[in-house]
Amino acid sequence: MTGSRPPKAALLVAQRIVRDVVRNGVRPGDLLPPERVMLETYETGRGTLREALRLLEFQGVIALKPGPGGGPILLNPAASHLASTLQLLMQLNQATYRSIVEVRTAFEPTIGQLAAERISDEALERLQLTIDHMRDNLDDRDLFLESNKGFHDIIAWSSGNVLFAYIVDSLLGILDGTVIGIDYPRHRRVAILKAHEEIYAALAQHDPDASMARMREHIEAYANYAQRKFPQVLDQVITWDRQPG
Repeated sequence: MTGSRPPKAALLVAQRIVRDVVRNGVRPGDLLPPERVMLETYETGRGTLREALRLLEFQGVIALKPGPGGGPILLNPAASHLASTLQLLMQLNQATYRSIVEVRTAFEPTIGQLAAERISDEALERLQLTIDHMRDNLDDRDLFLESNKGFHDIIAWSSGNVLFAYIVDSLLGILDGTVIGIDYPRHRRVAILKAHEEIYAALAQHDPDASMARMREHIEAYANYAQRKFPQVLDQVITWDRQPG
């Protein structure tokens, strides 16, 4: 490509490994071929192959199992890897936490609409469990907010759009109010629980319009609360030095 450096050999090998993983139907938890096989398959040197594997490990694609019978094991990459990259890009561009709230306000109503059309009975059961857990832990902020994140994650993955799912999962990991300084007193937790119950009811009825409307109301209520009570937090620049939740 004119005007750009050709990809490094290790990156090319890493890309070929991923293509073969997908083509061969390798599943998370499966071992990849041993080093000697990959050296022959990809016709590369040991140093280049190991650099390619380290790149995949850094991206959360594999874990390297030591010892006899070990080797690279395929993983299902967590959204925290995307979140870390987003934090780096946001810090370099001096983006604030307000930008995350704006993206959630734009995306999550549509995600709720899609989820109403596609959510499974099993996902609805898990969604109900998060609501039950929130209700049982109204006075435990950390447990309550953990279930709150789970609620939104389940809906995002139920949208049937993996990009939406990874984005929402990543943004929720970055926008951990308990870490950046947004407090949720009990009355606010009660309001969140009520909103979740209304969203669940719309999803259980597979009503796209109601799901979109309830999710929009819920996210806008959060945005208004954060702006009213913690505007200085929303104006903080996102930094890369905090591990996403």
